[in-house]
Amino acid sequence: MKIWIKFLIGCTLGILLALFLPFEHIQLKAFFKFCAELTVRMGRYFLLPVLFFNMTIAVTKLRDTRKLLRTGLFTLITGAGITLITTLIGIVSALIIKLPRIPISVEKLSEPISLNLSEHFLSLFPYNGVGALFDGAFLLPVFVLAGFLGAGFASDSIRAKPAFTLFDSLSRISYAVLSFFTDLIAIGIIAVSCMWALTFFETLASGTFTGLFLLLIADTVIIIAGLLPVLLRFLCRENHPYKVLFAGIAPIIGALFSGDVNFSLALNLRHAKDSLGIRRRIGAVSMPIFSVFARGGTAMVIAVSFIVVLRSYSSLGIFFSDILWLTGLSFGISFCLGSFPTGGAFAALTILCTVYGRGFEAGYLLLKPAAAVICAFAAAIDTAISLFATYYVASREKMVIHKELKQYV
Repeated sequence: MKIWIKFLIGCTLGILLALFLPFEHIQLKAFFKFCAELTVRMGRYFLLPVLFFNMTIAVTKLRDTRKLLRTGLFTLITGAGITLITTLIGIVSALIIKLPRIPISVEKLSEPISLNLSEHFLSLFPYNGVGALFDGAFLLPVFVLAGFLGAGFASDSIRAKPAFTLFDSLSRISYAVLSFFTDLIAIGIIAVSCMWALTFFETLASGTFTGLFLLLIADTVIIIAGLLPVLLRFLCRENHPYKVLFAGIAPIIGALFSGDVNFSLALNLRHAKDSLGIRRRIGAVSMPIFSVFARGGTAMVIAVSFIVVLRSYSSLGIFFSDILWLTGLSFGISFCLGSFPTGGAFAALTILCTVYGRGFEAGYLLLKPAAAVICAFAAAIDTAISLFATYYVASREKMVIHKELKQYV
């Protein structure tokens, strides 16, 4: 059975269980919560080994063919472009559709969240290079280590051949193990979707966030089913852009219900290779970079959420200078959320409210009850962007082995 069918069946069962099982019993809810957490851990379990070995091999091959710099720059430019577009979509939609005000919260201001950019920058170069392999959340140190190793292999290919062969074998073995886990978590997605549905229905029952959820659903559909296929159609002359969306069904479902971009990255890697036919030397470099930096969905959710907070606090209009400030900061901060595989959008919202000041420092508390849901939409869009953008880069570099739909996993 195809993975996407398993995921569709699993999430449907999970939502139905959330509707009909008596979750007022604490033990039942605790059991499903445990199963959901176990599923997410299994999905991320072999991600680091795959990224490390795959990226090392990919960097070596790209450097040998003198395509490393071009591929890296093109990946970053593509990520920046799509992030800017999705940010503008979020701002325009939130300005056009005036959502009802959210009642002011009486909750006390909590300790502000900090991005700790200096600390994360230092973590790129730990005292022991092997230490880069032990952080399951922030993946950038792994990329740096793999990049240096790949460049080292390419600098002296004759002496490095035994080590390169070993890494190539470990890369393929790691991918085989990852493939096993992606098949296995199709069962666990029942618990993951069930817990998400419980949170969603509880939040929706208050009626406070209905308008916001509808707007985010509309923006998500427009971006994933409209913007991304259209861009792919015109930018790289792809005759069948929706085949990428078809390949992304399981990763997008995984991202939506888990809210975890690292969890969905494992699924994306599987479908990029086995469904879309993206060659390893592109998929192993571009996709992880897009996953960390091209967080266009997060930028969109940040912008929409901040406008909702601003309008809930003040009846004054939003000035053009505020729009420019919000566009720049939402766009910029989305590139600094690599250490937030989950909850990045809400963390960024707290920072925006703090930076904006003017009595809005506690504004993010208005959306705290809905944080898990809005971050889930952000993760779904981020995952779709990662898959579409990687396919775009691979197509431009002619690194795609095209497959028929019946061959998709």
